[in-house]
Amino acid sequence: MKAIKLPSALFTLNRERLTQRLQPHSVAVFNANDIMPTNADGSLGHLQNADLFYLTGIHQEETMLLLAPDAFDPLHREILFIRQPNEHLAIWEGHKHTKEEATAISGIANVKWLSEFPGIFRQLACEMKTIYLNSNEHQRADVTVETRDNRFVRTCQSQFPLHQYQRLAPLMHELRAVKSQYEVDAIQAACNLTGKGFVRVCKFLKPGVNEAEVEAEFAHEFIRHKGQFAYNPIVASGANNNILHYNHNDRTCKKGDLLLLDVAAGLGNYMSDLTRTIPISGKFTRRQKQVYNAVLRIFRHQVAALVPGKTTRDLRLECEEVTAKECVDLGLLKMSQVKKQKPNDPAVRRYFMHGVSHPLGLDVHDVTYNHLKIAPGWVLTVEPAIYIKEEGFGIRLENTVLVTENSQYDLMGHIPIEADEIEDLMNRR
Repeated sequence: MKAIKLPSALFTLNRERLTQRLQPHSVAVFNANDIMPTNADGSLGHLQNADLFYLTGIHQEETMLLLAPDAFDPLHREILFIRQPNEHLAIWEGHKHTKEEATAISGIANVKWLSEFPGIFRQLACEMKTIYLNSNEHQRADVTVETRDNRFVRTCQSQFPLHQYQRLAPLMHELRAVKSQYEVDAIQAACNLTGKGFVRVCKFLKPGVNEAEVEAEFAHEFIRHKGQFAYNPIVASGANNNILHYNHNDRTCKKGDLLLLDVAAGLGNYMSDLTRTIPISGKFTRRQKQVYNAVLRIFRHQVAALVPGKTTRDLRLECEEVTAKECVDLGLLKMSQVKKQKPNDPAVRRYFMHGVSHPLGLDVHDVTYNHLKIAPGWVLTVEPAIYIKEEGFGIRLENTVLVTENSQYDLMGHIPIEADEIEDLMNRR
């Protein structure tokens, strides 16, 4: 991810919000993500730990943050630790932050070299009663590779077995769910870049092009503006519309088929999420438009349903009810099937089998817990769909939406979504 300048006030505000929630006489520790190996002497690019970035704005590997609001020495109340630059690193990896640069980015006055961490942390740990440690607690995470956080937990508990320990993840989940205006602006910038990519693809698409070529059009638009794919792009034509996480992206787009595009940009560490389903030939068939408009009605309903006090589970149940009615009108379900359905196995799941909203921010599936209630400042997706395997196509629509005190603001409201808008855009090729 290429760095996009964000104000240090954002990260200062985030640290203040966190320290207000820490127990008295405590110290909290955050680690950067590891650089992951590939094969031979290869490695992947560095992807920063989202919690650490949220609090510091630092992209660099081997970074650590200490927060100890009650430390005896005022200089120890927030300390950023970074790698010490040297000539070898400069030759092989390029520039590393100076202390002054790290302060300018993060707003943290006390920046130390990483080699100083063990001694300072021991001093703070001996002062404090409680140590807050971090881990990945996303409910669908499959953690099979030991992380830098995991290793630090083990080391810390070995060195300080008699301390009280607390989890940072629940605090970070609550904090990161509510976006400041700085964050909303960053997400809006990613949404705007996504819109540029979508318009480019609509003008490019025609029968005979390969899904990979469509992906390349998005890549060109994103990368030239210092963005990247927010997630593995889904460019799914024809029957591939019905594969939820299809990303082979190597089939020829055929006349008369639909192309489902679940593709969005990340920009400066903040993500967006968009899905559109468009006609490869530039015009929907009568049946395709009938289903498309049904999904669009569900979409409009679900945007209006994003109100404070609900959970994402509430949204899914509401969406299933509305989608079932549309499926009856489309001749896909009979009302008798809906009335006889089991509570935990609704008939509509044959045609709509996933959730309709998830939080979004530094991660595409941003951290949260299912029991947390939506509040003003949350940014969520709205992504209803109807998949008709027996008819060889499916339609999904998705935008990124901000929840406000009394309403919603669609951050992608400027990106064409009406069927007629899509056709007009494509026919201006």
